[in-house]
Amino acid sequence: MANVFDKKDCEVLIARINNLNNETKPIWGEMTVDKMLAHCNVTYEMVYSTVHKKPNFVMGMFLKMFVKNKVVSNIPYKKYGPTAPQFIIKKDRNFEKEKLRLTEYIEKTQSFGSDYFEGKESHSFGKLTSEEWNNLFYKHLNHHLEQFGV
Repeated sequence: MANVFDKKDCEVLIARINNLNNETKPIWGEMTVDKMLAHCNVTYEMVYSTVHKKPNFVMGMFLKMFVKNKVVSNIPYKKYGPTAPQFIIKKDRNFEKEKLRLTEYIEKTQSFGSDYFEGKESHSFGKLTSEEWNNLFYKHLNHHLEQFGV
């Protein structure tokens, strides 16, 4: 798995994003490219902003027990998997704005480095190792870039 804390791996991710345009169609699924970029930005919003409410205690326990390992392991996501409500983007988005936000988030995450994320509390899963953070960031983004053929 690529390393989101490595500059060269991040350059590859950004190059893949730059191969998208507002007409790029998905290989599977129905999400448009602008919504996919906005969807991918939600992961970073949960780290760097307070836009999304944290789950309540019961939901937090459910997420830790049944979802966390699927999200932070190195096992790739399957096509057509379930999507958490916060990640569902209903309205059209500005492609260029979402693309820029995503590349800036990738660069910010890389610049903070793995030490910053070691033991950092996640929005939904409690404290994670830097490896778990890497898996969370990379495999979600990679999944959707593959969905759009880049």
